[in-house]
Amino acid sequence: MGRTALEKTEADLVTLQYKIRRDPQAYEKEFLELWNQYESTRDQFLAAPVTSESNVLISYRELVDLIAHCADRKLDSQPSVALHCIAAATLLLTRALLVYPEHTVGFADGLKETLTKHHAVLESDLREKIVTSLVLLRRKDVVDSGYLLTTLLPILVSTPSKSLRHLLFTKILSDLRNSNTKSINHKLNRTVQNALFTLVTSDRTSSKGLWAVKLTREMWRRQLWTDAKPVAIMKEACLSDNEKVMVGGVRFFLGSDQEREELQDESSDEETPDIKQVKHQIGINKKSKKKKKALDKAVDKVKRAQKKKNAPSPLNFSALHLLHDPQGFSEALFAKHLHGKSRLALESKLQVLQLITRLVGLHQLTLLSLYSWFTKHLTPRQQSVTTFLACLAQATHELVPPDVLEVLIQKIANEFVSEAAAAEVASAGLNAIREICARQPLAMTDTLLQDLVQYIKSKDKGVQMAARGLRSLYREQAAEMLQRKDRGKQATMNLKSGEQRQKKFGEQEVGGIEGLELLAKWKEDERKRKRAEKGLPEGGDANDEEEEEEEEDDGWEVASNESSDSGEWIRVSDSEDEDEPAPKKQKRDSEEPEDEGDAAKELEELSKLATTSILTPADLAKLRELRMEASIDKAMGNKKRKGDQQSRHFDEGLTAEQIEAPARLRKDTKEERIAKAKEGKGERSEHKSTQAIRKSKKDAEGKSTTNQEKARKKNFLMTLGKAKSKQKRSLVDTRNALKNHISRSKAGGRRRNGVAK
Repeated sequence: MGRTALEKTEADLVTLQYKIRRDPQAYEKEFLELWNQYESTRDQFLAAPVTSESNVLISYRELVDLIAHCADRKLDSQPSVALHCIAAATLLLTRALLVYPEHTVGFADGLKETLTKHHAVLESDLREKIVTSLVLLRRKDVVDSGYLLTTLLPILVSTPSKSLRHLLFTKILSDLRNSNTKSINHKLNRTVQNALFTLVTSDRTSSKGLWAVKLTREMWRRQLWTDAKPVAIMKEACLSDNEKVMVGGVRFFLGSDQEREELQDESSDEETPDIKQVKHQIGINKKSKKKKKALDKAVDKVKRAQKKKNAPSPLNFSALHLLHDPQGFSEALFAKHLHGKSRLALESKLQVLQLITRLVGLHQLTLLSLYSWFTKHLTPRQQSVTTFLACLAQATHELVPPDVLEVLIQKIANEFVSEAAAAEVASAGLNAIREICARQPLAMTDTLLQDLVQYIKSKDKGVQMAARGLRSLYREQAAEMLQRKDRGKQATMNLKSGEQRQKKFGEQEVGGIEGLELLAKWKEDERKRKRAEKGLPEGGDANDEEEEEEEEDDGWEVASNESSDSGEWIRVSDSEDEDEPAPKKQKRDSEEPEDEGDAAKELEELSKLATTSILTPADLAKLRELRMEASIDKAMGNKKRKGDQQSRHFDEGLTAEQIEAPARLRKDTKEERIAKAKEGKGERSEHKSTQAIRKSKKDAEGKSTTNQEKARKKNFLMTLGKAKSKQKRSLVDTRNALKNHISRSKAGGRRRNGVAK
């Protein structure tokens, strides 16, 4: 049987490609003939791409037979023959371009012209071949990435074909990733970013900016673009008139950093093989080269994972911190999408509100018109009201005027917290008030606070916990606003000693070294202990303190280097002018008034330690140790650090689930308890006991049974002789057997595993 026309064409194509690659000079004439036919046919096709007749492309001669390589179609469809012929020629010429570069100078430009002008009317197979050929030329460095991306990007935003858009988006993203793999290609990134920025800002009503949003978000998620330029692109997208583009930009700021962290965690949490299990299986099974290779591969994978784990993590800034002029951006967002008559859907409006309030709270912006806008939405009948409450708390910070928030807190208390309100509504209102007051405690009044605290007597557990949280907050922030019975022991003692006081509006805490008070207390305790060992009184004079400071200078020897010739350390007091005598330290009792509390003494000790002495390496090591002990005590519930109630409110956002948290403390129904009990157990085909489940798990992991389990399953007749012999043993034999058993147990069994080697 002879070969068919299609089989002969496919074989001829493979043969021709092989011959050209093996001996380019010998087949240069055939290639030039093929190239000339391709150019003439292409020009005729570009002149009339839609109405091209079949006789225009029949002159391809042998190229017509190459159609079988591209698609399994019959030759009776002449327009398809023409288009597939160009596709086949495109593929062949692309591969031959590296062999004959002097003859194919304008090949890439011809492909670009064909795709740019006629992408809307070209057949899908032909378009795909042209795009693939351009990408292949880019991989072979015939054209650069800028040439490829400037060709594909305009077609991406203008073509009506969904399949072509997907293909172009994939190729553009892949090329950007490959161009930034080894090192950051700043020139290419700047070119593409400028094109995307222009795409978003040129026409704010068009949906073409959505592709700029998708590309920028994907590059940011993969940590290839981490500077302020992609943030500027997404900022302009948030101000777009098109809702899809606007929502894409807003979602970038709300969730892109979390997506980037999740992607990094997924890449770092790859499953590493259990080396011990692999060695065990190799030891009990037949040894072979295949299993040894598997062990070596597993060891290499573990080493790579450990190396990646110990590698320093890159410093990535949040998109919200890289914004230029967040005040102007938040004002523009509020004026365009929320203030006045907005046509946005409720879901889109809530996302814009979350972004604005997050910016206001994070950067401590001033946007007073935002708080008056909240007034009409703070009602239990409002849809997604917990999200509005969370946004209001998120937009609160220390620089917001208390009188602006006082009206809103009063409205929440009147609308949500009452005896007639449902338990879920009351708990959500109390929790929202607590979140607002955690950021601005001055917004609460004494009368309202004392009324809200009384809800700790409620019968609902969620309302109780929300009221207790509000009471605990003001025990730390402003205990004087509570009644005496609600202040608690620690807050009452702090008020009497003067250690606790309410901060004024706009007052900022002075920065310092974390845990310095722990080091000061430890130094004071050590000083008292040493003086007690020497039999000296606790007070001491100035000379004694100077001697103790000289003894503490030995702490520099912790990090000293024997090869260092820098000499002794110079004390701070020695660096002053020698002619001017150093002032003598007076007794603290004579300087302080009798009615000064412990807080003033502690503040003086901290100031003295921070300003008059240099922390030695030994002090820094001790400071780290004390911090670790304090964190362990805090985790175990032994101590409560001051300010823990508001420690999570600075950079973290607030969600509706946190507002609704106390409402979930109600008792579950029987159906809910059954559903929770079944979570994580999976579907079971049959009932199995815990022991049977463990056994099946052991079998799946390839582990064997213990000797005790094997002895239990032994045939009774096999154990009968040993049992009879035990009954006939004398007392001496029994004693010797017990002694041997004890000695073997101490030595680690019959294998002597406990003997030191």
